[in-house]
Amino acid sequence: MRALIKHIIVALGLTFPSAAATAQSQAQFTIEQITSYPFPNELTASASGSRIAWAVNERGQRNVWVAEGPQWRARRLTSYLADDGQELTSIAITADGRHVTYVRGGEHSANWQGTPPNPASSPSAPKVQIWSVPFDGCVATGKPCAPKLLADGDDPEVSPRGDRLVFVRDRQAWTVPTNGASAATRLFTANGEITEMQWSPDGSRIAFVSARGTHAFIGVFTNDSTPILWTAPTTSRDASPRWSPDGTRIAFVRNPGSGGSPDSILVRPRRRWSLWTANAATGEARMIWDAPDKSYPSTHGGTNLHWGAGERIAFLSNAAGQAQLYSIPASGGAPLLLTPGSYMAEHISLSPDRRFLLFAGNAGRDSNDVDRRHIVRVPIDRAAPEVLTSGAGLEWSPIVTGDGRSIAYIGATTQRPPLPAVMPAGGGNPSWIGADRIPPNFPAALVVPSKVIIRSPDGIAVHSQLFNTGGAGRKPAIVYVHGGPPRQMLLGWHYSDYYTNAYALNQYLASRGFVVLSVNYRLGIGYGRDFQQAKRAGAQGASEYQDVRRAAEWLRAQPFVDPDRVGIYGGSYGGFLTAMALARNSDLFAAGVDIHGVHDWTTERARGLMNRERYEEAPDIVRAIKTMWTSSPVSYMKTWKSPVLLIHGDDDRNVRFSQTVDLARRLSAQGVPFEELVIPDDTHHFMRHSNFVRVNTATAEFLLRKLAPRRK
Repeated sequence: MRALIKHIIVALGLTFPSAAATAQSQAQFTIEQITSYPFPNELTASASGSRIAWAVNERGQRNVWVAEGPQWRARRLTSYLADDGQELTSIAITADGRHVTYVRGGEHSANWQGTPPNPASSPSAPKVQIWSVPFDGCVATGKPCAPKLLADGDDPEVSPRGDRLVFVRDRQAWTVPTNGASAATRLFTANGEITEMQWSPDGSRIAFVSARGTHAFIGVFTNDSTPILWTAPTTSRDASPRWSPDGTRIAFVRNPGSGGSPDSILVRPRRRWSLWTANAATGEARMIWDAPDKSYPSTHGGTNLHWGAGERIAFLSNAAGQAQLYSIPASGGAPLLLTPGSYMAEHISLSPDRRFLLFAGNAGRDSNDVDRRHIVRVPIDRAAPEVLTSGAGLEWSPIVTGDGRSIAYIGATTQRPPLPAVMPAGGGNPSWIGADRIPPNFPAALVVPSKVIIRSPDGIAVHSQLFNTGGAGRKPAIVYVHGGPPRQMLLGWHYSDYYTNAYALNQYLASRGFVVLSVNYRLGIGYGRDFQQAKRAGAQGASEYQDVRRAAEWLRAQPFVDPDRVGIYGGSYGGFLTAMALARNSDLFAAGVDIHGVHDWTTERARGLMNRERYEEAPDIVRAIKTMWTSSPVSYMKTWKSPVLLIHGDDDRNVRFSQTVDLARRLSAQGVPFEELVIPDDTHHFMRHSNFVRVNTATAEFLLRKLAPRRK
């Protein structure tokens, strides 16, 4: 890799900054080295005892790992040693702690589903399957056991008794023993698509959602001889069933069904929702809270409904201007704000005794904590949040072990990539797990990003992270734009594998002499409801683009930046903003890399509007479609001059590959220089590690080639 870049630089007459100019820089490293980190996720704990399990992706080899207190020694349970792009999800430990179950295959972050993705282009089509493996491994040999295939299917839920699990196959409910002693059988049949199955506390019944297109019901299955109980069926869409601790009631979220007169397209509609409880024996239900406008959360876990101790139900809401936790009596009444303050909550879990909630919040005493995550604990019945971790690190995905003695989570720093950790439940120093899995040649010294706040033309404060190794002279600069857009880039390694990769690439670019500015433009999370729900944004006016443009203007004004060598790159929504920057402001952005971006909103958001199926139309449909067009990069093709690299996997299930096909034809017709990297059969998230390396390498090589200074 290093030799390849060196060859390109010599061939094109390019040069890096001098040794003196990079005296404060960390040693250079390869893309393979900076992306060699193990990435943990799917952390879970057994219902009793001190056993935990999680998934680790090591350069494309995804496996299940476990540990047990008090030693917390990491052990690998599975032996998937190929970079085949088959993800591991739904990891769970049975109640008796004997087995770990998981799903292998699929892409669970996709916006739409099809056949299971096949990013390795295997002649044998992959499947989405549920597996089980003993927690203790093969005791006689001390080595991992071969996992046992339980069934083809997805979305498993293990019974509280630990003997069985239920899962979804072909939109219906199935069941299978967790030890694989017998084959899977259909559990029950119901109209619609079965989702969100939840066992009752005693394991005797299952609550579930039956999604039926325009509406959805909450059902309760008991046995083959008892008809399914439907809880207060209406024309609404009901979701998120949660059992009371005694199994007598079910809490759920109610949303309106589809239909009604067409509303304005350019005005953000109120998303009405409410909280209900139902009698699990009769199905009778009552509303306990009607949510106010702009309160529906769009962060991890949605409403995060939890039925806690003391007859209180916890949930997440934007009612006070942030994604904050509340609880309400199960009988109804005024909600209690549990987390007052200007910070948000995500990755929320309930303690085994149901008395506390744990979450990751951008909270703490340091002003920079707004761009970090720390573990916070709050009682379910009073506003007494306690930040359990602090400092310059980042921590997320907290859970309490079954014995209640420890809190497990995943954490990172600016230097060290994510690792699982365990600390005493009352707080204290963590024990880090699996640090020996970080490769010996992983870069030891990385640049520490600093917080920069840029003021947009309309006064919005935009938080950004600056990667700069220092040194004398003016350097080329890059604006990095994240996707989502409800995301937040952080002052360190990220909790998302996609954005951990972006952090790694930003570090690599910094090591190669670039100044990198990662911009948390409006529409992102972490800075309040009004920032996330910005007016005239996206397809309604692209107001967020002014944040990106101002970031480039800020960079060009810095004495350490060459104003003629500012580039941009980003993926997904960041790809859209990259294309917008190059199309509208080739005078500011000299080159860019557009990774699976949206380029024409009229073929995305307006698809249903332009295929008319009813007499009525939205009152502003003509103006809305025009606004979608002027909010699209393709409407500015005449001013697009700067070169661009287009990157896209052609099995993308989040942004249609046709977006890049269309843009390539337009660029060609306009005479704009562009290059392409198409990844056959891979998806939006580049499921294979080798493909992420290809994408990163191509991005860095293109930016080096286009923006590095020419030799005099």
